[in-house]
Amino acid sequence: MRVAFVSMETTHHDDSEGVQRIERIARLLAERGHEVTIFCAQSWEHGRETVTDSELIYHGVTGGPAPTSFALRLPWALWRFDPDIVHAAPTPASQVAAASIGGSLARAPLVLEYFGDAVPSGRWAGRALAKPARIVAPSEMVRTELRERGVPAERLQLVPESIDMDFVREVEAADNVDVAFAHPLDETANLKSFLLGLAELRDRDWSARIIGDGPAREDYENEVEELRIDDRVEFVGECSREERLSIYKGAHAFVQTAYEEYFASELLWALSCGCVGIVEYQAESSAHELIENYDRSFRVTTPQQIADAIEEAGNFEHLTVDEEWADFDHRPVLEQYLQLYRDLQDAYGLL
Repeated sequence: MRVAFVSMETTHHDDSEGVQRIERIARLLAERGHEVTIFCAQSWEHGRETVTDSELIYHGVTGGPAPTSFALRLPWALWRFDPDIVHAAPTPASQVAAASIGGSLARAPLVLEYFGDAVPSGRWAGRALAKPARIVAPSEMVRTELRERGVPAERLQLVPESIDMDFVREVEAADNVDVAFAHPLDETANLKSFLLGLAELRDRDWSARIIGDGPAREDYENEVEELRIDDRVEFVGECSREERLSIYKGAHAFVQTAYEEYFASELLWALSCGCVGIVEYQAESSAHELIENYDRSFRVTTPQQIADAIEEAGNFEHLTVDEEWADFDHRPVLEQYLQLYRDLQDAYGLL
């Protein structure tokens, strides 16, 4: 299948979760043998129109991020590529409108990947949500937001983030730790809630590791000292995916407290590594969706409940892999996209 991805900014310009997601989907499709090209602004210095990175082709529509020029040139670039499907990022909104025109010229349905962290705005915002044949959201929370913005339910599809279960199975567990936490240490981490929960257990024997870095790290480290739990809380900073999985496999529980999560990816990785999930409910977080029907989990709303859940988590067997999360592996999740593409082609009479 020939799939044209449209994202003026790639991870070379913007490392946000939404951009990472659309590039990951494109790469997984290319690895499966599909013919995939990302139509983007150039991020490379030489004058070549296309470059290849890890079997993924990037086609430079403009010399750099320039929404107006990108939108004007995109339809003809898509028409020349002759895709079966056009799959676009939501911002800038003008690129979605242009992708719709290009898809019409190529007789290819348009799919919009709406992660939630980039919201279409300006004069093209309405068209950006009205033109796609289908809009994909990563969580029920994001899908609800789109319905509230006027998108009909029949044009919305839920496809979660995916993980590499083979990698989960292969990684060796680190030294045992009672509880782990992972999130950029910024204003949305809400780490204080977790630390207050740990402080309730200062008279018990436990250890915790905090993964992540950011502008609030020093404040959190000072708070750990003030709470007199600094001898049992280790800040390990940014870690590679392998290092994170190793920590999760050695941990017994994972605590999720962040204020904002369009999809709780680190929680998913931790659950697949056997962690008991402890999720503090937040109105702007979808994390609770992952554990709604999962026995090895707790939903909490206060630091005291976090402390209680950490204690109760000890009643569960320590696992290093939980096959219950195999449905979130890259392969079955990618198949959801391929089935969506096939359904749209069938609906458009293109099969």
